[in-house]
Amino acid sequence: MATEIKAPTFPESVAEGTVAAWHKKPGDSVERDELIVEIETDKVVLEVVAPEAGTLTDVMAEEGDTVQSEQVLGKIGEGSASGDSSKKEEKSSGDDSAEKSEEKSEGKKEEKKASGGGKQHDVKAPSFPESIQEGTVATWHKKVGEAVKRDDVLADIETDKVVLEVVAPADGALAEIKAEEGSQVESEAILATFTEGAGGDSGDDSGSESASAKADSSDDDGADEKVGDKILAPAARKMVAEHDLDVAKIEGTGKGGRILKEDVQKAVKDGSAKKTAKAAAAPAKSAAAPAAEGERVEKRVPMSRLRQTIAKRLVQAQQTAAMLTTYNEVDMTEIMALRAQYKDTFLKAHDIKLGFMGFFVKAASEALKRYPDVNASIDGTDIVYHGYQDIGVAVSTDRGLVVPVLRDTDSMKIADVERTIVDFGKRGRDGKLGMDDMIGGTFTITNGGTFGSLMSTPIINPPQTAILGMHKIQDRPMAINGKVEIRPMMYLALSYDHRMIDGKDAVQFLVTLKELLEDPARLLLDI
Repeated sequence: MATEIKAPTFPESVAEGTVAAWHKKPGDSVERDELIVEIETDKVVLEVVAPEAGTLTDVMAEEGDTVQSEQVLGKIGEGSASGDSSKKEEKSSGDDSAEKSEEKSEGKKEEKKASGGGKQHDVKAPSFPESIQEGTVATWHKKVGEAVKRDDVLADIETDKVVLEVVAPADGALAEIKAEEGSQVESEAILATFTEGAGGDSGDDSGSESASAKADSSDDDGADEKVGDKILAPAARKMVAEHDLDVAKIEGTGKGGRILKEDVQKAVKDGSAKKTAKAAAAPAKSAAAPAAEGERVEKRVPMSRLRQTIAKRLVQAQQTAAMLTTYNEVDMTEIMALRAQYKDTFLKAHDIKLGFMGFFVKAASEALKRYPDVNASIDGTDIVYHGYQDIGVAVSTDRGLVVPVLRDTDSMKIADVERTIVDFGKRGRDGKLGMDDMIGGTFTITNGGTFGSLMSTPIINPPQTAILGMHKIQDRPMAINGKVEIRPMMYLALSYDHRMIDGKDAVQFLVTLKELLEDPARLLLDI
């Protein structure tokens, strides 16, 4: 019985997606949970895995097709072997003439490879969603003439939301690169031409010489980003460049030996992938002469698409909102005492550490219920009042700031909040936050205190109307009942859109937050 392969369930804000790449073709055997196809939306690329083991029998949505939520993309039939492999087994069990015929056929294929003949294809950029106008060619992982296998990553296209991979349409080699690194390309623009069956091959002398020449060439120009058949994930590539590592010394744990970010992190930690003196000195040929002592050096690098989008949205928020910020301070004595008293019991009961964010999220949820204007959004000339509290928590990653969202925080327990935030932080650093994690949100909390910030003015995250800034806890002398006492104090900053929120409501919201945090029992008693 055939099993249907369906597109994921899209959130309400995503109407449709595009079939970006099929990683299997009809007749290929697949294992359960093996990646089969990628669906690209206007926010992220979604992976569709095999629901059952078997053989891919039908592809009902081709690459480039637009698909709806839960649309059937293909079907998997019973059996674990592809038709091609079955035919090969039949041939191998045949007579000598069949074997000779197969040998002759293989010989012809080798001759065709050596001569570089084969069908040519245009390598195109992926089909961008409507919200993405163009992308940037970030990296070419293959050179002209270098042999590649079907589905090997040829290039990365960076957009303002995600990094898209362009893969080889068949076994062969690049014949010509038409869009160099750093080029701006539009949806489905031709990036290169590709020839089937071309490229070096380890089975003949010319291929060996070509490979040897490439190895010598890469020794000279320091191209250590690609070694042999190793493929690097986008996040891993960035870390390799940042730490100047030798890719040949990194073992990939991903599918087909793919080097993941975790592999690079491990190599950085144990120092096993440092470049040798020869490798480190290799770029000197193409690079400028080393700077003399005291020389003022500048380095210019292009801004990433995500960074450009962040910059655009922040400027837009300041230009379109009537943004003001009100400040207050909170005495953290009671919360810190509560943490000290119950941290071990909390850890034992919930298998998660008791932090500060759980208290702030719960206090903010209660304050938002009391002041619905702070929990509202502006949509054109309409005000949207949200009957729920979805609080975004700003997370810093290598690529930039992202804001995953905690859903229905009013009904969450403090342990649930702490656990989810830890998970957000880990997945954010690993580049594994999904589209569902980041859409929506009615209010945002950002904690600059983790980096030592004592005071700041946070910028609103449109279309929300307010954002809370937490800061560093610092001991300060405070007047308590006519006496000076040293207390752990934190400055709070609430930036708000004055078009929607009056100053009185903003101040009272922040005072309510302060009262709930200074007397945590209020959170339990709902007073």
